Amino acid sequence: MSKAIIAMSGGVDSSVAAHLMKEQGYDCIGTTMKLFHNDDIGVMREHTCCSLDDVEDARSVARKLDIPYYVFNFSDRFRECVMDKFVAAYENGTTPNPCIDCNRYLKFEKLFQRAKELRCEYVVTGHYARIEYDTESGKFLLKKAADENKDQSYMLYTMTQEQLAHTLFPLGSITKPEVRKIAEENGFCNAHKHDSQDICFVTSGSYTDFIRQYTGRSYPEGKFVDTNGNILGTHKGIINYTVGQRRNLGISFGKPVYVCKINADNNTVVLGEKQELYSKEAEVTEFNWISGIAPDKEIRCKVKVRYRQQEQWAVAVPLGNGNVRLVFDEDQRAVTPGQAVVLYDGNIVLGGGMIC
Repeated sequence: MSKAIIAMSGGVDSSVAAHLMKEQGYDCIGTTMKLFHNDDIGVMREHTCCSLDDVEDARSVARKLDIPYYVFNFSDRFRECVMDKFVAAYENGTTPNPCIDCNRYLKFEKLFQRAKELRCEYVVTGHYARIEYDTESGKFLLKKAADENKDQSYMLYTMTQEQLAHTLFPLGSITKPEVRKIAEENGFCNAHKHDSQDICFVTSGSYTDFIRQYTGRSYPEGKFVDTNGNILGTHKGIINYTVGQRRNLGISFGKPVYVCKINADNNTVVLGEKQELYSKEAEVTEFNWISGIAPDKEIRCKVKVRYRQQEQWAVAVPLGNGNVRLVFDEDQRAVTPGQAVVLYDGNIVLGGGMIC
């Protein structure tokens, strides 16, 4: 009997994933990763996937499934690789995606390591994505979920061949309504629990409040400038802005203006009109090819430059330094440094990286 460790957040998705694994005959261990101290940052249950109440929901489901359940304290690693990176990104004028970092450094690094220590063959999560083995190439493929509205393959582009070989996504071939129905039929306490929407450690919905509280620092005012460097006014600190932003600029020109660039080196925020937000090309760093091998020539593919964006056609040009240059068929709006770019060939994830 294969042994699997189930990442249980307390939500309905991971609970049903655990149920499906046990139903398929796996020897299951349920676990919740303690990522931070809830009381320290005032997290409320309905806004997060990681609160103390969520631990109790996960424990309740594990008890109903009659599987062992543990809480692993990974808070130090989470602080270093997610929260500190989140803050540093805004301080350096980029826009982070902490959920991708959590997948990369916590679920598929720390939990993966713990699974090996417990002699578990698989790590199981409630992600909506699919993993398939391709006999022709001898490689594992990361694919989109059957439920396109819930597909989370964008968030998983950092996965390696070894991780894919030892990971299972039981929800990849079913829909969210089916998941809730399974939870209802099995009497799970979280069958109708709302999906978490916010960043788990940002308690008030204001990431700037979190950054100030977390660092204890204030962020100096600086200059708004136009694309030619002309001074337009004063901004309230670069952590308050992200590329593409139009509202809450505190400055008026009688026409819409947008944040086009943030320069941390000289503490300036560049404003421009809508057309100045568009880019034909982008360079992507820290690129991970799912196959483990970069192509030796440019490839035509579809691309997402943000999670909920509709895919766009582009040519991806692998560069000798491990980066990738993208040339889009059509100019793209607000290509934002720090955000993830993910490449697709139909339903297959080719790889991804971070806009630089």
